[in-house]
Amino acid sequence: MVRSKICGVTTEADLRAVSEAGADAVGIVTEVSVDTPREVAPDRAADLVAAAPPFLSTVLVTMPDSPSRAVELAGAVTPDAVQIHGGFDVEDVRYVRREARTDVITAVDAADIARARAHDDVADAVLIDSTTDSGAGGTGETHDWGAAADLVDDLSAPVVLAGGLTPENVAEAARTVGPYAVDVSSGVERRGGEKDHEAVRAFVRNADVEVPA
Repeated sequence: MVRSKICGVTTEADLRAVSEAGADAVGIVTEVSVDTPREVAPDRAADLVAAAPPFLSTVLVTMPDSPSRAVELAGAVTPDAVQIHGGFDVEDVRYVRREARTDVITAVDAADIARARAHDDVADAVLIDSTTDSGAGGTGETHDWGAAADLVDDLSAPVVLAGGLTPENVAEAARTVGPYAVDVSSGVERRGGEKDHEAVRAFVRNADVEVPA
């Protein structure tokens, strides 16, 4: 079954809604180099991680200015995994995994097939997204699901599908791509940084499809 991650949570109320909807993971954004209403300060990120109930995996989503800063953030926030955006190379990811002692998810642009393959043997998961020139996600734009499906077949690491997903299209995306998980942020919001709890429930429900092994 395809797992679901709800990203960009900023309040305890939204955190509870994500958990009650049955999502597998929640993403909390801090220290990113783009202007977004979903960003919280590191100490606030730590509070939200601490408030997460058992069995809801917490993912710190960040664009740190260096691999060492990623390690510092992981130590301060103590998430279950760190999702790093930006131009980090294989050695950077290897350093963060070793020093932070946590799972690392590398975010790559869906069109950058070579980079996704390069990180396959290093990252614990590869998130493919429609990104900005700086490597930030959250654009709300879909990409080529056929190419994403080819990557799922090609990579050994779990693939997380992001980019323009909504409750209305997530089932089709999951069946087409066959990812390990799907990731949504703006697609389940009533306004920037504020989740629509019914949309969250619908997304998680619709994402729960069987895909070929």
